[in-house]
Amino acid sequence: MKKLLALMLFVSLPALSADELHLYNWNDYIAPEAVKAFEAQCKCKVVQDFYGDNEELVAKLAAGAKGYDVMVPTSNYVAGMAKAGWLQPLDKGKLPNFKNLMPTYLNTEFDPGNKYSVPYAMSITLIGYNDQKMKELGITVDSWAVIFDPRILQKIKGKVTVLDSQAEVMAAALKYHGYSVNDRDPAHWQQAKETILKAKPYWAAFMAQGYIKELSTGNIWVVHGYSNDIFQADIGAQEAKQKFRIRHALPKEGAVLALDAMVIAKTAPRPDLAHQFINFMLEGKNSAALTNITGSGNPNTEAMQFIKPEIKSIKAVFPDADSAKRLEQLKDMNKKERKLLNRIWTEIKAK
Repeated sequence: MKKLLALMLFVSLPALSADELHLYNWNDYIAPEAVKAFEAQCKCKVVQDFYGDNEELVAKLAAGAKGYDVMVPTSNYVAGMAKAGWLQPLDKGKLPNFKNLMPTYLNTEFDPGNKYSVPYAMSITLIGYNDQKMKELGITVDSWAVIFDPRILQKIKGKVTVLDSQAEVMAAALKYHGYSVNDRDPAHWQQAKETILKAKPYWAAFMAQGYIKELSTGNIWVVHGYSNDIFQADIGAQEAKQKFRIRHALPKEGAVLALDAMVIAKTAPRPDLAHQFINFMLEGKNSAALTNITGSGNPNTEAMQFIKPEIKSIKAVFPDADSAKRLEQLKDMNKKERKLLNRIWTEIKAK
């Protein structure tokens, strides 16, 4: 049995080669042309593996997965990953393009001095919606109420999805009630839980990835999702020549800003290629290519000149100063808080 288990674990890990960079990333979170350009430059092959949520990434590492060079967690997970011994310090001498990053996104409480992480891209967790359907129904999409208020939800029952993420759904519910996304008051968590349970019967599903296609085909009308995914859903709708557009709505109560970062695994087979890759992605044109294809926010000063004007004008992707004041980054939780959230989430999913 032990031999079989060992064989199964071995098969689940990436196969290694001396001339390969193993990238563990979110789905569709890098421009294909950037991959090809890096492969040509490094004379190597980029082997990609994907995840749909930070918890999936952490669970795989906790299970002992090795063989990855570069990973792209959200910044609030970096401290925990470093503490667990899964990351190696960066050699800034090998990252001359680090200078291109905006100071606003450096030296955060998640990674003081950027010892382990390099900002990659940003997204805002907000509301995406079918503009035609919302106009027909007379629904104004400017609040988390469209996700949580049964009086609104009864008009769109079965046409709404929320992220399959306990942290994100709880954060939205907390914001809906006027609290910080990092509020730790158990009473406020209970209030958020009750709000979620009242809304849940009207939702079609908890969905981490498939909502992009569901939005673009018109099967779903409203989603709680990431700004870059909603951008891609609109592109999909246009390519399919739909009569509707998919729009972003930044709720007036505020929302979560996620800063994703590149890190190097402690057990990286090729830390040299990992540093080359990170520095490559910090070049203005390469960083901009990600935004132009995915609609992600961008922390790179040099990239701004190469980003399409129509994307830079979307406030839900590049928020103005007023909108930025309503955004918060999620902070990591201690064991007690995480245990409570896990219990609440289990109860939500069970009912």
